[in-house]
Parts: sequence; C-alpha cells; structure tokens
Amino acid sequence: MTADTNPVVGIIMGSNSDWPIMKNAADTLEKLGIPHEAKVMSAHRTPDRVEAWSKSAKDRGIKVVIAAAGMSAALPGVIAAQTTLPVLGVPMENAKVASLDAVFSILQMPAGIPVGALAVGRAGAVNSALLAAAILGLSDEKVAKAVDDFRAEQSAAIQEEPSL
Repeated sequence: MTADTNPVVGIIMGSNSDWPIMKNAADTLEKLGIPHEAKVMSAHRTPDRVEAWSKSAKDRGIKVVIAAAGMSAALPGVIAAQTTLPVLGVPMENAKVASLDAVFSILQMPAGIPVGALAVGRAGAVNSALLAAAILGLSDEKVAKAVDDFRAEQSAAIQEEPSL
C-alpha cells in the first residue's frame, strides 16, 4: 500500500477470501499513486469493528470507501449508513446464486443511503479504484492527471489491426 502518506481510500472486505479480487483495486490505486488501506471486517461477524472504522474514516482522512460485497452483501450498506463518504460496492463472485444476491443488495439500497454499484468481481474492483480516483480527481489535479494518463495508456495499448 502507498504508505508514505495517509490513506485517502479505504478498501473494506468482509473476508480475507475477497482479497484476491480486491487486490485488483489496491493495485490500480497503487498504479495511480493514491494512498489507501485495506481492511477485513464483516458486517455480521465484526459489527463493532465496522462501526468504529466507518465512524472514524472521515476524521482519519479517508475520502472514498470501496467495499466488497459477498453473500448477503450487507457491508457496503452498513458502512454507508454510518458515514457520509462515498461508498462504492463491488459484488463478489458467488457461483451458488450467480452473484445476484450481492448485485441486488447493492442496487436496492433504500433512498437516503446511497451505495455506488459496480461490476461483479475483478472488473468491479478495478473500476471501483478508477471511480474513486475520478472522484478524488475533482479536487486533486495530480490524481486527475494520473487518471488521464491511465486512460491514455490503456487506449494506446489497443492495437488497430487484429492479429492472429
């Protein structure tokens, strides 16, 4: 993690088993030079830890939260209920119900407690970091430039002609 400065993005997941997917968010933030922290805490198994983290995040300098949502997908909503920071929900892959439980839980937040919904799995993790960077870039020119550079590099990497 970018440790030379205080984290401005929190990556939260309910289980260590979410880390292989959520590491993609951390890696993307790292590439963009955005300081972040990653924590494991469960809305159901460690509710006091979730509450303490959520309520202290803004005072500690966190500006955007990325929350992995597996199984019942309560974590993004629980965090959003306890902070006014933007919360971006990333549904985890779940073969039992085709990840629909997590997707619907994020999409169907009640009015007044918003959670941004992203794609399932790796794509959602990467895009959550890019969306967090875009939010931060509204007030930080260095981050905005990093996002612009990322997008330009991504575009340049796409070849014009197909190859076999």
